[in-house]
Amino acid sequence: MGNKKKILFNGIFLAAVFGLTMYGVFHGADLGQLAEDIQKANPLYLLAAVACVVFFIWGESIIIYYMMGSLGTKLKKRKCFLFSSVGFFFSCITPSATGGQPAQIYYMRKEKIPIPVSTIVLMIITITYKAVLVLVGLFLAFFQRGFLDKYLTSVLPVFYLGLGLNVFCVAFMLILVFHPVLAKAMMMKGLTLLERLHLMKKKRERMERLEASMDKYNETAAYLRSHMRIVFEVLGITFLQRFALFFVTYFVYRSFGLAGTSVYDVVMLQAVISISVDMLPLPGGMGISETLFMQIFVPVFGGMLLPGMILSRSLSYYTELLLSALMTVAAHFTVGRERKKREERLS
Repeated sequence: MGNKKKILFNGIFLAAVFGLTMYGVFHGADLGQLAEDIQKANPLYLLAAVACVVFFIWGESIIIYYMMGSLGTKLKKRKCFLFSSVGFFFSCITPSATGGQPAQIYYMRKEKIPIPVSTIVLMIITITYKAVLVLVGLFLAFFQRGFLDKYLTSVLPVFYLGLGLNVFCVAFMLILVFHPVLAKAMMMKGLTLLERLHLMKKKRERMERLEASMDKYNETAAYLRSHMRIVFEVLGITFLQRFALFFVTYFVYRSFGLAGTSVYDVVMLQAVISISVDMLPLPGGMGISETLFMQIFVPVFGGMLLPGMILSRSLSYYTELLLSALMTVAAHFTVGRERKKREERLS
């Protein structure tokens, strides 16, 4: 019953944010002229942008495949693509992308992947995913003052807030991964607190299962600490993955035949939006992403600002949402089925 209420709340919240975003974007706009401007976009550049979105989703599936394999769990690449799609779909529709990893763990569990293993793998993915934003943000803050003064004067508080939240998140998750004893203590104390508050019934079996699960978590974390090369390779793949999505805006820019702004500036401005909104409690950064785009891309898109924003967001967010939604449906009907059929044949 609680899950149904949560799903209903998330659905209503998503619809409300989407409705307000659409109102803010199209209110007062000449829809006829807007449609004409969008039709001017070169479809070849838009196809390149779609390819970037596909690469973005595919990139995480390669990381999952690689890390699971290094931990002795062999998976098919297409199954990893489904896991990746599930994560992106639920991240797109839940505030602060909180629904992605629980959904991935659920589907991985259907493939008999131990929860501690999937948890540590997904935590490393999240750390590197956010670490890219932190590294880019710190680079801009300390070494690109001219860039910030040129484009970001009006949004610097939002940028610094987003950067600070990401730094805190990465630091906290690093502690959980690389200080597993502390992570175990926090989980055990958290369960004890829930029992004392009578939010959960006190059960010795539950505590024993949690302790055994955290021991497995510690083993996996210890393996990764002794194989840091894997983590750095994942970070490298994540850089490519992240910047592929940032390039969507550049291809939209070029699709209108615009020139004069370097690829570096366009890509970094899109990175700034991601840094600013990544930790905010809005599904997919809806509303704030569009607002920031309309402020910082004025000197880049000029008179094509609104159609540029619509195409950029449609491709980088809504195309990702649609594609990952289709793959999530496929995951629902296929994940765990092959394993179950094999077990039935052997029994």
